[in-house]
Amino acid sequence: MINNSSGIRKTDVINRRMFIIGAAKLIVFSGIVARLFSLQINDNKKYLTLSDKNRIREWKLPPTRGEIVDYFGNIIAGNLKVYQLHIIPEQVENFNYLLTRLKNLLQLSDREISNILKSKKKLKPWESIIVSENLSWSQFLKINNYLYDLVGVKPVMTISRNYPFSDIYTHVLGYVSQPNEKDILENEVVQQKFVPGMKIGKLGLEKTLENYLIGTNAIQRYEVNAYGKRINQLEHQKGQQGSKIRLTLDTEVQKLSAKLLLDKAGSISVMDIYTGEIIAMHSSPSYDPNSFLFGISKDEWELIRNNPLKPLINKTLSGLYSPGSTIKPIVALSALENNIIGPNFKVKCTGKTELYGQTFHCWKEKGHGFMSLKNAMKQSCDTYFYEIARLLGVDRLKITAEKFGLGEKVLGAYFKNEKKGLFPNTFWKKNNLGKGWVLGETLITGIGQGYTQTTPLQLCLMTAQIANGGYSIKPKIIVNNNPLTFNEVKKSIKEQNLLNINTKLVKNPKNLRIIQEAMFSSTNEVRGTSYRSRIDDKKYQFAGKTGTAQVKRISKRERELDLKIDQIPYNDRDHALYIAYGPYVNPRYALSIIVEHGGSGSKAAAPIAKELFKLIIDREELRDKQSNFEEINI
Repeated sequence: MINNSSGIRKTDVINRRMFIIGAAKLIVFSGIVARLFSLQINDNKKYLTLSDKNRIREWKLPPTRGEIVDYFGNIIAGNLKVYQLHIIPEQVENFNYLLTRLKNLLQLSDREISNILKSKKKLKPWESIIVSENLSWSQFLKINNYLYDLVGVKPVMTISRNYPFSDIYTHVLGYVSQPNEKDILENEVVQQKFVPGMKIGKLGLEKTLENYLIGTNAIQRYEVNAYGKRINQLEHQKGQQGSKIRLTLDTEVQKLSAKLLLDKAGSISVMDIYTGEIIAMHSSPSYDPNSFLFGISKDEWELIRNNPLKPLINKTLSGLYSPGSTIKPIVALSALENNIIGPNFKVKCTGKTELYGQTFHCWKEKGHGFMSLKNAMKQSCDTYFYEIARLLGVDRLKITAEKFGLGEKVLGAYFKNEKKGLFPNTFWKKNNLGKGWVLGETLITGIGQGYTQTTPLQLCLMTAQIANGGYSIKPKIIVNNNPLTFNEVKKSIKEQNLLNINTKLVKNPKNLRIIQEAMFSSTNEVRGTSYRSRIDDKKYQFAGKTGTAQVKRISKRERELDLKIDQIPYNDRDHALYIAYGPYVNPRYALSIIVEHGGSGSKAAAPIAKELFKLIIDREELRDKQSNFEEINI
């Protein structure tokens, strides 16, 4: 009985255990089935997407920048194809082996290998390391031939900036280069479109117009194998090129400007006196912006940075100079407008003016004798302008100067490096220097010395507004949609139907005609300071005013020595300036020229104007015939 009872209990235990095991199996099997159902049916799209991400790779390519063209449609900032080599670290099996292979294939230096390793440490594993931004075609082919052995390497054909006119437009266009962290953070558009190898504007119009020029990214999708190697291209989504920008500049005039300032430090500006279009704007010396595209070498950078003529400074917009005698037309106009003098007002010049124990010299040691306004302008008599400045006062002079554009930025919306300059008055000195104005400072302000600081482009604008009859213009360097033509603006000024774009700057137009005639005599009559640079042909005839700006005070001994220019140390020589407009009969263009340490405006700057006007006026008909052009609104 005992044995039978024990056998029954064992059977029950076995059956219970079998039931528990069977139930557990059923539960596990049901769980597996449910999970498989979930994976294959419910989460099908999720895992299909994950699978595709392992199988398909997407690359964003750098956007293609828009072209910048001159007034005639010539490309001055374009694009060209370049071949690059990238490495994606997370796809590399053996990084040291890969570097060894690349070193042998591309003849990389130890320094270049070191730079790659440094980049690898800074970047995330999935971010591309740029090994080379400008492979030769033979190197690009070699890499593609050995691509099976270079896992993680990505040869890329892309577009890079190109400046076909080298250093001719550098200070206008600027250049592009790799963005740094600050560049990316400051611009949301750049943040959205940034990919390794992308270049952005670093200076000039390239920087200012970045959001118009940048374009959109192209996208490539590839099927890859387990090693990340491309098997098949699935899709190429083409990006949109940035907007085309058309400038008002004329390349031929720009090239001549560069030629005339070769081996000199200085600036040339040319402007349409009615539309305000900048025809040329060149700062010398310049440098080749193409050098910055793929990283400038240290030696080349040092040569540019240490050049005593300072090629990095845009002298047209950022150079501040005493205007010297080029200010005299404004001084005379202000005196006439304020009824201080009349056209027949005369002053006797003895070569110097004594005032409270201080001597103010005229450039002509023995004096000019009795001078009228016209003769004083023609011969640039300092004594005459000392006297009318004294009678006028610096505060009234400043009002006239500001009306004609001095002391204010001209193209500040497009060039962040443009400077305002300074035209002083009694309030400025009191507020900034804490001292009262003295009469002697008024005298030297009347000949463009002292605290006065102007940019060459301001002097060009001043001259343009003198030439067009005393109406304000808005200078521009970009061609706008549906711009008013030269003829429309000129007609509106003549009819005094100002179209809400021009403001009359003078009270009495007769006063301005007196100034224009005086400037004509300065260039075209005997004893005029720029008489040797005149052109007798009325087609090219121009009116102008020379200027010589001191860079240091001349001592009594230096005055007595009367040294020639080549006997004076370069940095002690005066700056040479010249302003002019032409043709005189039907004026259309104004210009300003400065040659740093050129000695005198009549010898160094005025002859340049003679060459420029011949080309500018010869190209006038071509400019007027230029067809309309589709642009963007900026």
